[in-house]
Amino acid sequence: MTSKLLLVDDEEGIRTVLGISLADRGYSVLTAADGQEAFNVFRREAPPIVLTDIKMPGMDGIELLQRIKAECPDTEVIMITGHGDLDLAIKSIQLEATDFVTKPIHDAVLDIALGRAQERIALRQQLREHTENLERLVREKSARIVELERLAAIDQAMEGLAQAMRGIASDMGDALRYFNEMPCFVSIHDKNLIVVAANDLYRTRLGKGVGDFSWMVYIHTDTDPESCPVGKTFQAGAGQRERTEMLLADGATTPVIVHTAPIRDREGMLELVLEIAVDISEVKRLQDELDTTQQRYRQLFEEAPCYITVQDRSLSIVAANRRFQSDFGEPGEQRCFYAYKRRSEPCPNCPVQETFLDGKPHQSEMVVTSRNGDQLILLVGTAPIVNASGDIHQVMELATNVTQIRNLEDHLSKLGLLLSTVSHGVKGMLTALDGGIYRIRSGLRREDTTLVQEGLSDVEDVSSRIRNTVLDILFYAKEREIEPELVDVMNVLYDAVQLIEPKMAKHPLQRRWEFDPTVGTAWMDRSAIRTALVAILENAVEACLEDSTKSEHRIRFFATRKGNELVFEIEDNGIGMDPETVERIFSLFFSSKGKRGTGLGLFIAKKIIQQHRGRIEVHSEKGVGTTFRLILPANKAQA
Repeated sequence: MTSKLLLVDDEEGIRTVLGISLADRGYSVLTAADGQEAFNVFRREAPPIVLTDIKMPGMDGIELLQRIKAECPDTEVIMITGHGDLDLAIKSIQLEATDFVTKPIHDAVLDIALGRAQERIALRQQLREHTENLERLVREKSARIVELERLAAIDQAMEGLAQAMRGIASDMGDALRYFNEMPCFVSIHDKNLIVVAANDLYRTRLGKGVGDFSWMVYIHTDTDPESCPVGKTFQAGAGQRERTEMLLADGATTPVIVHTAPIRDREGMLELVLEIAVDISEVKRLQDELDTTQQRYRQLFEEAPCYITVQDRSLSIVAANRRFQSDFGEPGEQRCFYAYKRRSEPCPNCPVQETFLDGKPHQSEMVVTSRNGDQLILLVGTAPIVNASGDIHQVMELATNVTQIRNLEDHLSKLGLLLSTVSHGVKGMLTALDGGIYRIRSGLRREDTTLVQEGLSDVEDVSSRIRNTVLDILFYAKEREIEPELVDVMNVLYDAVQLIEPKMAKHPLQRRWEFDPTVGTAWMDRSAIRTALVAILENAVEACLEDSTKSEHRIRFFATRKGNELVFEIEDNGIGMDPETVERIFSLFFSSKGKRGTGLGLFIAKKIIQQHRGRIEVHSEKGVGTTFRLILPANKAQA
């Protein structure tokens, strides 16, 4: 468990009681009475978890959250409020708060929030360890490859070394002392194929030395002594190079690379031969070990439960494991930003580019799209791959699919937010309902029909809001499957209109219902489609009511049939939306209506249309208006 936690609240009693509860859970609790004090403590102590109230004098919880995230993005911040303000709740989640709990804080809710924070910290630690292990593996294998290249270079160096030894051989008294420290078999032979000098390694490992025949250390040369490398050198008068096997003193054999160099007297006559033999069994052992390691590394690379790519400086994917290829396609000439997001240029704050720049591992979280169109949330880590000279040659990127984890986290967070939002929303509606009832009673007492009528209007409005809220909650909570049946589409359209017209009648809105009789019948869930249409119509009404720049407002509801598809259009000339808002309108709890909206309506509408195998298109312009276009399959096979 994380040992340190910062508790921030301007009420001393809450800090005392909650601090005791957190200490009982095993935390070392730091406390602060306001945002500025909390930020100072945070910078000094760096606690991984911060539990802070939202409403505080001076620096409030939202500003504290922003400053903490700017200082240390990995810090888990849990927001607390006694006010249940929806706007602040949504803003906290958007600013990457871990969770949102309300006062009074229940132990079970607090445990869930702290548990989520601990899980996120543990997940980051696991990814960091995994990345460090990959870095270590890359370093080890790079060093081993360099070593093998060095050993292979010995083969080429020996011939040049042998040539150099000709000069040394002119002083036979001291020649071999230079070779006793060399990890090679070094010997000198005369015309009679007899060893006249040998280094220590030759004598100890081969068991031969001065006075022995040259060919005795080789296999398959006893029947033809002159077939040994020294014999071939005397026959050809030139140095030899060949791979063969030598007999060791214990009866075993070892593969060697043999280089010979002729040593001539002052008249140029071939007098002696220098022989240097390199034992390549160690090279072979290292090669076998490298092959095994490469096989294991490749297996790890292919079977790792994550996406692994190797990228060059242009962000081209030069290697990718099987899982990546299955979900994003063959590497080929692909660049990572196109493979992941179909972008034409690198992503902002690309961790691979950052690793190329500073040579350090980097982490990030991003949303990508697979080649099947599925959106995935990836936790990405990078590690540099260096060449023999220590320069960053490539970067390995490891991406773990955390979509299900994030969905579970979001579901829990949104469920808590939903309960808080609904409770406070219902509380407000009940207050408004009490106001309407008070007006009715006052009007009855005074016999004032106008006041009674106003009270009834308030009660009807609140009743409609309560009904819509309850229907949205039930639909969201049940996660129910649709139950299509063959229905008269015109009846469904008029059902939606009848539900929205009482709200529209209270305002000067022009409305046009253009329903083509050819819509006929279709397979759909009547109540679900009606819910979706009412949600979009209500959005159109609210958009018109928010707009004060036009003298009149209108809403057009159009429906027709095109082949096997139904096309519904709901158009308004209200305030319109900018592109950023259009992208977010179907997100859960997103609302541009302030406290008058729950953010459930359009989210549920899109979900219903998708359950019917349909789609929604939105076209909007700020200050001009918005058009929702719904396309639904009409027959049973499609639906």
